[in-house]
Amino acid sequence: MISKEKQNAVNKGEILPLMEEFYTIQGEGFHTGTAAYFIRIGGCDVGCHWCDVKESWNADLHPPTATDIIVDNAARYADTVVVTGGEPLTWDMTLLTQKLKAKNLKVHIETSGAYEVTGTWDWFCLSPKKTKLPVQAAYDIADELKVIIYNKHDFQFAEEQAAKVNSKSILFLQPEWSRKEEMTPEIVEYVMKNPKWRVSLQTHKYLNIP
Repeated sequence: MISKEKQNAVNKGEILPLMEEFYTIQGEGFHTGTAAYFIRIGGCDVGCHWCDVKESWNADLHPPTATDIIVDNAARYADTVVVTGGEPLTWDMTLLTQKLKAKNLKVHIETSGAYEVTGTWDWFCLSPKKTKLPVQAAYDIADELKVIIYNKHDFQFAEEQAAKVNSKSILFLQPEWSRKEEMTPEIVEYVMKNPKWRVSLQTHKYLNIP
């Protein structure tokens, strides 16, 4: 059972449930192929059945870690940091992003957008989920819309989401990994017919890196 003092610190963003952190190559979306330090924050109740990091869902399984330690670790490796989850916006990201930017780091987020937008972001990747749709602020500031395609019905969902983001948002369709053999050709055909979209692949999995 977390103490009241520790819970207050979590609420303020002074400590966060850190699942893992690692330096790797961004495998998806607009920044594919670039080096980045990933900070994976535990906790998510969006509940995608095909999620490949379900172990991130229960925040209680991941050690409450001081934000200062997370920031110092990131600053040793890269000039770009990607905050992901779980669902990072479950928590207040204000302090984390302030401290990262104080180290002159570029700060990106990958989020479902289902919660209030906190923090200051250099790149906002919105990956909406049907189970819990984004808040309006997430649509308004999304630099990138990345929709996961599990079946053909998801193309309609993608178009519904594209209609809600700002006009500068770059649009990506990405096959769900377990369905990539079936859905990648469908996505390629769809993008050729609807060239406002781009194809995103989980290239890090093809490269066998984190």
